[in-house]
Amino acid sequence: MTLSKCFNFQDFRQAARRRLPGPIFNYIDGAADDETTYRRNTSAFESCDLVPRILRGVEDVDLSVTVLGQKLDLPVYCSPTALQRLFHHEGERGVAAAAETYGTMFGVSSLGTASIEEIAKKHSNPQVYQFYFHKDRGLNSAMMQRAKENGIAAMMLTVDSITGGNRERDLRTGFAIPFRLNLRGITEFAMKPAWALNYFTHEKFSLPQLDEHIDFGSGTASIGQYFTEMLDPSLNWDDVARMVAEWDGQFCLKGVMSVEDAKRAAEIGCTGIVVSNHGGRQLDGSRSSFDQLAEIVDAVGDKLDVIMDSGVTRGTHVLKALSLGAKAVGLGRYYLFPLAAYGRAGVERALGQMKAELVRDMRLMGCREIGELSRANLRFR
Repeated sequence: MTLSKCFNFQDFRQAARRRLPGPIFNYIDGAADDETTYRRNTSAFESCDLVPRILRGVEDVDLSVTVLGQKLDLPVYCSPTALQRLFHHEGERGVAAAAETYGTMFGVSSLGTASIEEIAKKHSNPQVYQFYFHKDRGLNSAMMQRAKENGIAAMMLTVDSITGGNRERDLRTGFAIPFRLNLRGITEFAMKPAWALNYFTHEKFSLPQLDEHIDFGSGTASIGQYFTEMLDPSLNWDDVARMVAEWDGQFCLKGVMSVEDAKRAAEIGCTGIVVSNHGGRQLDGSRSSFDQLAEIVDAVGDKLDVIMDSGVTRGTHVLKALSLGAKAVGLGRYYLFPLAAYGRAGVERALGQMKAELVRDMRLMGCREIGELSRANLRFR
């Protein structure tokens, strides 16, 4: 399938499936246990209907929002995701460039394959740095200091991943970093030589945010071991409060799903939260982000920025989340599949399609700017 024939999320997903070895495709596409939360994340939007208004004189549409102190031209941003160099050699560089083209925020992961220094130097669009809480407190402080020195305005601490989710698709193929594939995994890699050519003819895979702290290359540590052995399951509110004070700026918790936790985040000085179940990749059976959004907005929407991610594949999904009170919406697999299939060009086409959908849908809703969206636009079945 050529890039010009990709018109939506499913087209890009199928293009990525054709290009990627099975273990890597399933790493992106998979989720925890029976993947019920993964499926529910998207289907939840179907229980909510839009109620458009007509004859409102909508000619120009302003899609801009301000979130975490950042002015974005779109109400969506590219959520920080790990290991992008595995999917396509352009990796984070391609995604950052595409996000800059559309004037929106890009998230750099502590498990990213391009350094925050390089990305910050090359791109002027808003950036957020996502990291995990390590047992080594000095490492946590060093990572925040490194971000501050590179002009990163917003920190995003992922709090739903103190241990890795049970991703059985990866277990079946033996997927790990470094690669430790079983026979099935090796066979699936052998069937996609174009990916191997792309991967091995470009720079060596690395994790520059962590390479000086953790030895991934010798085979002594896999990503699964990293989550199990390096991250601190004793993480608590006092730890986060100290980090918020140390950072002294825009600080966001990613993975908040309860009203009580949202309130606590506001109390300790967080300026934002992401209502997220990690794309269904952690606790299977947890509630969908969209289903949980309204009650969290009602509880803390006037105290901090409430963002949402997980399951978004259409502009109408974004409008529904914004109508419930989300300040912005994070995209994950939505841009990872285009990246895997076509690199930067794929991400730009996907973001361009999202922008076109949002403009068209705003006009059909009778709204000129994001602030005109409200719950009056929605009905739940």
